[in-house]
Amino acid sequence: MPNTKRPLDCCRLIAPLILLVGGCVPRPENEVVVYSALDQEFAAPMLSSFDRHVDSEIKVNARFDIESTKTIGLVNRILGERDRPVCDLFWNNEIIHTVRLQKAGLLKEIDWPVDTVWPAGCIASDGTWCGFAARARVLIVNKKLLPDPDQWPTSVLDLADPKWKGQGAIARPLFGTTATHAAVLENQLGQEKADALFREIQQNAVTLSGNKQVAQAVSAGQVAWGLTDTDDAVIERDLGFPVAIVYPDQQPDQMGTLRIPNTLAVLKDAPHPVAAEQLALFLMSPETEKRLAMGNSSQIPLFRSVKEQPRVLPEESVRWLDADFEAAADRWEPLAERLNGIFVD
Repeated sequence: MPNTKRPLDCCRLIAPLILLVGGCVPRPENEVVVYSALDQEFAAPMLSSFDRHVDSEIKVNARFDIESTKTIGLVNRILGERDRPVCDLFWNNEIIHTVRLQKAGLLKEIDWPVDTVWPAGCIASDGTWCGFAARARVLIVNKKLLPDPDQWPTSVLDLADPKWKGQGAIARPLFGTTATHAAVLENQLGQEKADALFREIQQNAVTLSGNKQVAQAVSAGQVAWGLTDTDDAVIERDLGFPVAIVYPDQQPDQMGTLRIPNTLAVLKDAPHPVAAEQLALFLMSPETEKRLAMGNSSQIPLFRSVKEQPRVLPEESVRWLDADFEAAADRWEPLAERLNGIFVD
C-alpha cells in the first residue's frame, strides 16, 4: 500500500523553510516617522522637499509638539518607547537632550556627509547625531531705553551685574536652548562658580517663561535687554521694533558667543531604518542649511559651501564659544535639580 503521508510530511518540512527565507526578505519601507522639535512652519517645507525627492515613494509622518517643553517631551516619549520604538528620525532644535538619547544607547551610528573640518562639538564623538543650522545665544537690546551703544551690555555675565538689576531678562533655564546654555556655562565655569552665577542672575534679572517672551518683553520696553535666541530676536527686529542684536562675549578674554545647532539622529531600533537614514542624509545638506538661513528663522549654516549668510549675522566675524556638548550633557540631570531650586516658579 503506497505511503500517502509522505507528500504531506514533505510539505510540513518545506513550509518552515519558506517562512524562514521569506522572513529574511526586507519589507519595502514606504514610511518614515519623524519626531520634530523644530517648529512645524520651518521643518515641514524641508520634509516636503524629501517627499518630492523620492517621488512620494516614502511617506513622511511628522509629529510635532507645540508645548513649551517640547524637546523634553519628545525625548521622554522616545525614552518611554524604547522597547517598542515608533520614531525613526529625531529632529531636535537643540542638542543637550539629543545627547541624552546618545548616552542611553538609543541612537544609530551614521556616516554623516559633512565637511572634513566640522565645528567643534557639533557632531557626536560616536557618529550617532550631527548638528547643523544653528541659532546663536544673543542679547536683544531696546534702543529707546538704551540709546547709546557704548552703554549696552556685552556679556551673558551682565545678567548678574547689579548695575542691570531688574532691567535684563532671561528664560527660565530648565527647557530648550536656555537649559543647554546653562549646562555649557557650568561645564565652562565649574559647578561652584556656575551655581553662584545662577543665583546672582535669579536675584538680579527678570525670569520669563521662554526665549520668545524675553524678546517680546524687550521689544515692548518692559525690560531694557535680555538673553534670547537669534530666531526670536530677529523676528522682533523684522517687525520694526527699536531693538538691536548683540553677539556677547566677543573680547579676547571672554568665552565667545554660544551657537546651538539643530541635531538629527536616527534611532538604533528604528522601525524604518533605511528610509530614516535616507531622510537624515537628505536633510544634512548645504541646500537645507541655505533654505533655513534665508527663511524666517534665519538659522546659521555650518557648511562652508553655503555662501548665503542669514540676515541675523553681523557684518563682522563672530567669535564662537568652543562648547563640549557631550560633557555638558553629563552634568545636566544634577544641574537641573539645582536650577529648579534656584529658579523657583
